[in-house]
Amino acid sequence: MSVTVRVPAKVNVQLAVGGARPDGFHDLANVFLAVGLYDEVTVAPADTLRVTCEGPDASQVPLDRTNLAARAVEKLAARYGRRADVHIHIAKDIPVAGGMAGGSADGAGALVACDALWGTGASRDELLEICAELGSDVPFSLVGGAALGTGRGERLRVLDVGGSFHWVFAVADGGLSTPAVYGEFDRLNEGVSVPEPVASGGVLAALAAGDASALAEAVSNDLQAAALSLRPSLASALAVGVDGGALAGIVSGSGPTTAFLVADAQAGGKVADALVGAGVCRAARVAVGPVSGAVLV
Repeated sequence: MSVTVRVPAKVNVQLAVGGARPDGFHDLANVFLAVGLYDEVTVAPADTLRVTCEGPDASQVPLDRTNLAARAVEKLAARYGRRADVHIHIAKDIPVAGGMAGGSADGAGALVACDALWGTGASRDELLEICAELGSDVPFSLVGGAALGTGRGERLRVLDVGGSFHWVFAVADGGLSTPAVYGEFDRLNEGVSVPEPVASGGVLAALAAGDASALAEAVSNDLQAAALSLRPSLASALAVGVDGGALAGIVSGSGPTTAFLVADAQAGGKVADALVGAGVCRAARVAVGPVSGAVLV
């Protein structure tokens, strides 16, 4: 018997970052939107815990117990007094280390899959609690749709969305370490009084109205300067995408994937062609959001 869960990528339509906390994290106002690029996580009984992976960039995915999917399984097993003896197979389509929460998605997917496989009957609140222990983005991978994340991003408030939003994602060569980007954010803001992060009324209103033009005016990412400092070539991708017809371009999360909001699917195709034609990315992916979070398939 095996269980498969499909779980989406995310884009941050707003990422407001506060100063470093004593625990090393940062308070956030993080507006997540789940988009239709997916990993599929399959779990099956095994003699011991092991992880395999296939798909783009699979060679970059850790296959030991540092993998968030493995950690999720171990946490659920410990909570319910079980052995974490499963084979986790990840069919990966979300860019690795790309600022789109691919690892977080795999953690949420494995958690939901093992809950179903073992029949633990964990409540949604219990699953979200485990997700929060795993990482700041993992709870949203479970929930999907659109949400405002506060604290370090793990406390979620589901948001209303009045329509669909079309995106193009420019996948860069190589990844960016999230801790390194936050470290660069701290360096760039050394000696500066960083304001408390707050959700943008413009972003929330644009999502609720389903208004892509208004959202394009409001999107923001406080980590973008840090990501560009570490990877200056991302500025070329942002310029090409906007010049190619995108309504707005932004670094996705901690990068290095860049995200372009477009008016519709036709505009998305043109922007993707422009990005690939200019050679500023390894691949360009088109997706629509919001979509559901982790679901059994």
